[in-house]
Amino acid sequence: MIMWFANFFIAGSITMVLPFLSLYIESFGDFSEKYVQNWSGWIFGITFVTAFLFSPIWGKIGDRYGRKKILIISATGLGLSVFLMGFATSVWQLFFLRMFMGIFTGFIPMSQALISTQTPKKVAGRVLGTLQTGSITGSLMGPMLGGFIADRIGYATTFQWTSITIGLSAIIVAIGIKEFQIKDEEDTDKRKYTTKEVLQLIVRNPLLLMVMMVSLFVQIAHFSIQPILSLYVGEIHGPENLALFSGIAFSAAGLGNLMMARRWGRLADRVGYIPILVLLLFMAGIVYFPGAFVTSIWQLVILRFLLGVSIGGIIPVRTAFIRQEAPISVQGEVLGYNTSIRFLGNMIGPALGGLLSGYFGFSSVFFVTSTLLVLSGVAMLLTMRQHQHAEAESTA
Repeated sequence: MIMWFANFFIAGSITMVLPFLSLYIESFGDFSEKYVQNWSGWIFGITFVTAFLFSPIWGKIGDRYGRKKILIISATGLGLSVFLMGFATSVWQLFFLRMFMGIFTGFIPMSQALISTQTPKKVAGRVLGTLQTGSITGSLMGPMLGGFIADRIGYATTFQWTSITIGLSAIIVAIGIKEFQIKDEEDTDKRKYTTKEVLQLIVRNPLLLMVMMVSLFVQIAHFSIQPILSLYVGEIHGPENLALFSGIAFSAAGLGNLMMARRWGRLADRVGYIPILVLLLFMAGIVYFPGAFVTSIWQLVILRFLLGVSIGGIIPVRTAFIRQEAPISVQGEVLGYNTSIRFLGNMIGPALGGLLSGYFGFSSVFFVTSTLLVLSGVAMLLTMRQHQHAEAESTA
């Protein structure tokens, strides 16, 4: 429960500034729409370049020295970078601060690794789904609250106040979390692995490797729309209370996610992680497609809600699957690589979304996103069937 609140504050704080990030860029000068769209993609995505590089490092350090220390460092670094963003006066300053922020962006994945390694495998999906509701609830409230505050006190001041709630997470972890490791009787592999051996472990497990590759494409698809969503809302709704309605559009996905994350995790514990993951990928791909044709803000809000319902189980299900497949002594590092792959997708997605919307219009982003998710579902399904066939042959 303590980690639930820490995730709640982190997710809520970070997502508070997302709805008006592109609007904050506009406030720096008299820029063209194409300029703002392109810079929105790069500034949003640059955070994940450094996050991509540092996630495996934090994961390996966490396996060796404990994840609680890493969580405190992460929250402190995030708070400092967000605070300084409130004083940015140019796109380049904001760009470099977002890049610095990426070093510390792995708080929520690291908290999942902490809880995962202390949770029995048979209930990992349900427990991780419950933990995710903390970050989802924060993500749900953050955009609406951020949009409301930004409309009244300005973008820069909102950044500065947001950093305070991030600091609360560091205090919560430092005071309230005691790290320990359960004895997993199912996991008899206690030896130390080198980085090369961990990578070989991943590559030699086709299902695990495909789950991690799917993480890349899911993040590319999902984050391609994030930096330009407020601009899309402005196109279909107009400028009135733009930050607030952008926040509502962001939060609608969080509401659907909140309602279903724990249920998907519990269902996957019972029927299997991979079948549920395949189902969720197809559902998300189908739901994204109509977003290209909406004509009102409420149509977009409904589709974002349905997207949250379908995508809500992907993170806890894939994390629980990794918990099931990876030896406990290297789970932090394996989850670190998965997080790194996700951050690579977070980096590519916003840049791709910004370029597509700048050259081909907003609708093209939804078409590409839908296609990526459906293809990911197909690839996961084929790998699952191939794995089942190989198991059947080995037992025959």
